[in-house]
Amino acid sequence: MANPLDTDAGSELFSNYEAELKLIQADLNQKLDTLPTLTSEERKSALRTASRALDEAKELLDQLALEKSNIPSSTRAKANARYRNAQSDVDELSRRLKSLANDQSDRKALFGDRYTDEPGGDVQLEQRQQLLSGTERLGRSSQRLQESQRIALETESIGAGTLADLHQQRAVIENTHRNLQQSEGYVDRSVKTLRGMARRMATNRIITIAIITVLVLLIIGVIYSKFK
Repeated sequence: MANPLDTDAGSELFSNYEAELKLIQADLNQKLDTLPTLTSEERKSALRTASRALDEAKELLDQLALEKSNIPSSTRAKANARYRNAQSDVDELSRRLKSLANDQSDRKALFGDRYTDEPGGDVQLEQRQQLLSGTERLGRSSQRLQESQRIALETESIGAGTLADLHQQRAVIENTHRNLQQSEGYVDRSVKTLRGMARRMATNRIITIAIITVLVLLIIGVIYSKFK
């Protein structure tokens, strides 16, 4: 069954981002479920893949936060509830990933060869990792903004085409209205002509009856005069 929110104006991108986020969450859950059964090298690769997927999920969560502000206030409460559920799911995935990456080898798998045991280096490494992650997320956000712009342009083009069609239909309706008015004029003139013809026919009938009556009276007079 379609979600009622999907039929509201301004909710299309929100629903698209939400669907994409659910796919990433399902994939990330599957990866985290299989982590304990993997060998060392497979585990490292899976951790790096899971970390990238989590970053993408967080990015989609940010997009949801932006798009829900474009939803009409009458249905925004539903969007807020869906956003909070998505945020809770992403936070839970983040906690699961951190709990699974609980030793040095796993942390090195997450941060790469730049991982170090030195406290200061660890902080700097985390900052660099956050910067790189932010750069990647910015790039993906730019792509999504371009996609949003493309959808907006397509919507504008469809709207312009619809307006052109409506203008053409209005012209057809106006032309039909003029033709109907002309037809009504023709009908009125036809009715007047028929009424005139009916009056003339009635007059001719009266005249004919009068002539026949006079002729009958004349004939009767003639016959009467002969036999008198």
